[in-house]
Amino acid sequence: MFPYEGPLRLLRAKYAYSPSEIKEILHLAGLNELEVIPLVQTFGHMEFVLKHTAFAHLREVGSFPCTLNPHEAESLALVGAMIDQVLELHPGAQRLHVGCDEVYYLGEGEASRRWLQQEQNSTGKLCLSHMRAVASRVKARRPSVTPLVWDDMLPDLPEDQLAASGVPQLVEPVLWDYTADLDVHGKVLLMQKYRRCGFPRLWAASAFKGATGPSQAVPPVEHHLRNHVQWLQVAGSGPTDSLQGIILTGWQRYDHYSVLCELLPAGVPSLAACLQLLLRGGFDEDVKAKVENLLGISSLEITDPVREGAGSFPGSNILALVTQVSLHLRSSVDALLEGNRYVTGWFSPYHRQRKLIHPVMVQHIQPAALSLLAQWSTLVQELEAALQLAFYPDAVEEWLEENVHPSLQRLQALLQDLSEVSAPPLPPTSPGRDVAQDP
Repeated sequence: MFPYEGPLRLLRAKYAYSPSEIKEILHLAGLNELEVIPLVQTFGHMEFVLKHTAFAHLREVGSFPCTLNPHEAESLALVGAMIDQVLELHPGAQRLHVGCDEVYYLGEGEASRRWLQQEQNSTGKLCLSHMRAVASRVKARRPSVTPLVWDDMLPDLPEDQLAASGVPQLVEPVLWDYTADLDVHGKVLLMQKYRRCGFPRLWAASAFKGATGPSQAVPPVEHHLRNHVQWLQVAGSGPTDSLQGIILTGWQRYDHYSVLCELLPAGVPSLAACLQLLLRGGFDEDVKAKVENLLGISSLEITDPVREGAGSFPGSNILALVTQVSLHLRSSVDALLEGNRYVTGWFSPYHRQRKLIHPVMVQHIQPAALSLLAQWSTLVQELEAALQLAFYPDAVEEWLEENVHPSLQRLQALLQDLSEVSAPPLPPTSPGRDVAQDP
């Protein structure tokens, strides 16, 4: 979504922000006392760059576009150019997140294998070397900017290696854990280790949406609340004043190639609940009522996904419609196709393939299928119109194709098969015998 220029222009999404839009976003953030911290991936999660032919030669492992080869001078030049352009459009930035998480396959490239054969070299040393180079590049470009990094490549490194790397003097690590039962004691021990290694400031990272399933449509609010309760325990047990704050991540994809997970409007109640929990130090009935009142919703169910219902916050109509689809679309179609006795008994896949059906059964199946299709088509039209006001066309298309179209297409295929059946003449029947009917 960043409007990269020059040789990096091919990294732009189809509907990337314009420089003027970024300026407006920063202006509105400032009016609302929000500090914008850009994030630029510079090591792992580089698929959006390394998938392009022009940059494919900079992959750590040629088959996979996820990790940058840290041995190539061109690799550092590439991320340096990306950082330069991002900082250029964020003139007031105080911090820049440079990623460095989940650097999969590091050390498995040909250049890395040769390098690792040398005495005293290790993947940890290789990782720290690239982190240091990227952070130094940020400081050289803008000395006032503090680089942040995700910490998942650091916990298992020996303390002496981490302390001697120079990285603690350059970056502030962000400890992330999105589970509902994170290891509080383990996190406290890790924070103490980082402090001993020389990191003066640490951050935590939770999640208010995402992290619970790559195709999740509505956040399980209870899961995210429990995650924040655990983080509060970490903050209360760790070294005094070491945590600078907590980053509530809101995922849109698990990685560049995965499907969309919870849309932002669907995640707003979870975000509001988690923020209030952090502000109040807990989530009792009074805090729950405050969240419901702020959002204009009748009930915030924290043991299940948010129940459908109107709210007063922007995007609440999207939440209500997405919840309806998420909870009921597939199950209602399954009930007809797999649970309806007339469909399973007289219009099974065997019958549909051969276009055979007792004529009376059409009367039992077709009205129910038409009614269900009409019901969902009306709701989906409303949802599509609402999504188009909030998202770019490609996101609307993708969400509907992933979450709506498969079920509707199953219904439409059933109706199409019904319209094409040509039932053969019935054989003579014995007196008093007929096809089974409902009692």
